[in-house]
Amino acid sequence: MSTLLHIDSSPLYGRSVSRRLTSAFVDQWKSSHFDGTVIDRDLNATSILPISAEWVGAAYTPQGARTPQHKELLALSETLLAELEQADEYVIGVPMHNFGVPSVLKLWIDQISRVGRTFSYADGTPKGLLTGKKATFIIATGGIYDAQTRMSSFNFVEPYLRSVFGFLGVTDATFLTAGGTAALNQGLDRDAFLAPHLLVVQSHAQAI
Repeated sequence: MSTLLHIDSSPLYGRSVSRRLTSAFVDQWKSSHFDGTVIDRDLNATSILPISAEWVGAAYTPQGARTPQHKELLALSETLLAELEQADEYVIGVPMHNFGVPSVLKLWIDQISRVGRTFSYADGTPKGLLTGKKATFIIATGGIYDAQTRMSSFNFVEPYLRSVFGFLGVTDATFLTAGGTAALNQGLDRDAFLAPHLLVVQSHAQAI
């Protein structure tokens, strides 16, 4: 039985392109994995504080030596890590914000990037510990940032996510991008815009 972790990071909810596409992915995945389990994590509905010195101290304290305060500081991180570890596959919706990932997604990444849990330096070199996982990143961008375009160098979303998740051991990653969403604010028909992207997302969800 497979488990899918479904993460959304857009604050736009009903108007969000990335949420619409991750929802279609999940629906198709469910129909292809009738005995599968889906874990939903809405980062805009999760209170995630920035990393503090106290949090770092707690994370680097050996588990057997952690105080109740340490455990309280790490409680959310432990929950988020358990979701990552339980899932075999991830689908993550990512709208581009100012050429990068949304702030809530960066906060989540800080919570799950834990030495000894998702990466290690046991032999003196970094080693990702989230091995054997598959990730699909569904990205929505206002402009067009495809390779070979004038704005491609402004796209820090895919390179960042590929690097971070690769560092954590998730090297089987697929990036599906719906570019040009700003046209929806200029009157472009939403259904017509979404149609080809929905086909790509659903086809990928069915194949994995």
